[in-house]
Amino acid sequence: MQKAIEHLEAEVWVVDNASSDNSIHYLQAKFPWVNFKANLKNVGFAKANNQVLNECRGKYILFLNPDTLIPEDSLTGCITFMETKTDTGALGIRMIDGTGAFLPESKRAFPSPLTSLYKMVGLSSLFPTSAIFSRYYLPYLNEYENCEVDVLSGAFMLVRKNVLTELKGFDEAFFMYGEDIDLSYRIQKLGYKNYYFGSSTIIHFKGESTRRGSLKYVKIFYKAMSIFVKKHYAGKSAHLFTSFLHLAIWLRASASAISPFGLQKGSFLFNSFNKSGRSEKKIKTIKKRNKILVAGTKEECEEVKTLLANGGLGEITIEHLYLNAENKNELAAISNPYGATEIIFCSEKLSYSWIIDKIQHLPKKISFRFHAKGTGSIVGSDFKNTTGIVVAARKREQK
Repeated sequence: MQKAIEHLEAEVWVVDNASSDNSIHYLQAKFPWVNFKANLKNVGFAKANNQVLNECRGKYILFLNPDTLIPEDSLTGCITFMETKTDTGALGIRMIDGTGAFLPESKRAFPSPLTSLYKMVGLSSLFPTSAIFSRYYLPYLNEYENCEVDVLSGAFMLVRKNVLTELKGFDEAFFMYGEDIDLSYRIQKLGYKNYYFGSSTIIHFKGESTRRGSLKYVKIFYKAMSIFVKKHYAGKSAHLFTSFLHLAIWLRASASAISPFGLQKGSFLFNSFNKSGRSEKKIKTIKKRNKILVAGTKEECEEVKTLLANGGLGEITIEHLYLNAENKNELAAISNPYGATEIIFCSEKLSYSWIIDKIQHLPKKISFRFHAKGTGSIVGSDFKNTTGIVVAARKREQK
């Protein structure tokens, strides 16, 4: 984010929804230029964002998930697009996950009764290119082209401030999911258009607490859609929509009873510090690590090596590839660099634009991690439906 706003007049707000890991104090010390607001309880996505709307002074407001990486030129490109197309109320962007795979929720249609049913029972996942079963994700629209769409993702949603002021922000009746659909709908009713910006790409790790595809997720999504239906539909349409939602819940519950959703294999390690300052390690399924390639300056490589050594990951082999802006093509010329099973990209000399492009073209069997100098952390995600990996070193709290 810091590099993305370097040439813009911008301010950054972070709303902490009562996190329990003491992260806000850790972040405040590292990022003094950021405005922080801490809630004593989790008030939900919609209300948390609305809490600072009146404090924001910009012409445009960007709602952005914390589990994202943004290229240096993406925001200037988005703003230029909105300045050119004055009928734009809000703008979304092309998103990929931590493996480089395109996220179809980057562009969406409004959830009609049938499209909602297909999504909730999993048909959209089974037939991702179908114009019928996967209509919710608009598969017939080119993911690299800018186009008008119905719904934008709240993970990255750039909205005109005057539009948000008139609409009074997100509807706080939505606690989790659906608030971006509702806001997109109201923006269109106001006479503006929603656009998908395929000219730039961000990473959205999607490490969510509610696993997508699980029965719990379907129930939460059902509740959000029920609020949407009651608000925007009436008569027979509302009754039909509700009937389809109930059917989707029943079908998903039946499928879960027959074949429980299994855990995906992956690599997940979290280092956090409790209030006493003692390190707590929560290790889920660990996959075998053969060789890790660190792509960055010599100083960054040493920093990463220290982080990994203190991460409790067992025996690993670390290869240093001292990449910078001048010799970065060395990696581009290698299809499977050094036989690495994992690459950690460092961002001091390598741009996020280049890194994001690279992970989409390297072999999918390679896992990707990301490190920014001075942050004391490495982040990444192997699966879009499960929580990702964070290796972090934090100073012990002083009493």
